[in-house]
Amino acid sequence: MRVRTSVFALGLSIGLWTVLTASPIHAKTGGETEVAELLITLLKAGRSIVSEHQDLINDARKGHKGFTDEQMNRQLIERFKAETHIDLSQPNTLPYRELLLAMVQAEREVIFDAQPVINKQGIAYKGFGPSVFARKAGQKYFAKTGITVKLTGMEHRFPGNQPDDFEAEVLRMFADPRHPKGQPYAKATIVNGKPAVRVLTPDYADASCLACHGSPKGEWDMTGMKKEGWKEGALAGAISVVVPIR
Repeated sequence: MRVRTSVFALGLSIGLWTVLTASPIHAKTGGETEVAELLITLLKAGRSIVSEHQDLINDARKGHKGFTDEQMNRQLIERFKAETHIDLSQPNTLPYRELLLAMVQAEREVIFDAQPVINKQGIAYKGFGPSVFARKAGQKYFAKTGITVKLTGMEHRFPGNQPDDFEAEVLRMFADPRHPKGQPYAKATIVNGKPAVRVLTPDYADASCLACHGSPKGEWDMTGMKKEGWKEGALAGAISVVVPIR
């Protein structure tokens, strides 16, 4: 395990931490939708933290940036508590606390793994930003839990973010002006022959997205991709979660 011993700031015992990093963790039946919504909150919080540090990450003059996995851990728990009133640093009886802590661990692992890139001096754009962070966190989280958490959208750039038929249908619903802005969609269904709860939350472009995804449409951005022409507040896609029903 590559995360340093300061990871125990979460208040976990060694035994529980081993469970989080080595064994599948299951949602309690009936709580899948709530689990999905809380996971989305955690991922969005981590993505926002990376976005706020983007100028620092891209500062070619600096070597060590001080944006560490410990810092991500602390800020993530603080923001999650402020938004949900759930304090993941304290023991409690929340039945799916381990699932949430596994997401915290996945997100800080991404920042830990990215330290050589983040701290690279002499290079401005390093290919590490909010969307890359969210994708890698989702991949690590799936490996830990079997729960899918991913970004998706009709104008996706990474092939793994391509919407499946279910996600595409919900994205079209989100794009309908009659759909209440910000309202998520949840449905119990069958995924790969097994029962699961699927939850999608619409994702809207904020000001930080526009440097790469804004106007003018078709212009090359810093990543070498063509801009989509998004406007601030426009539907950018969704965060999609699939929680198996055990």
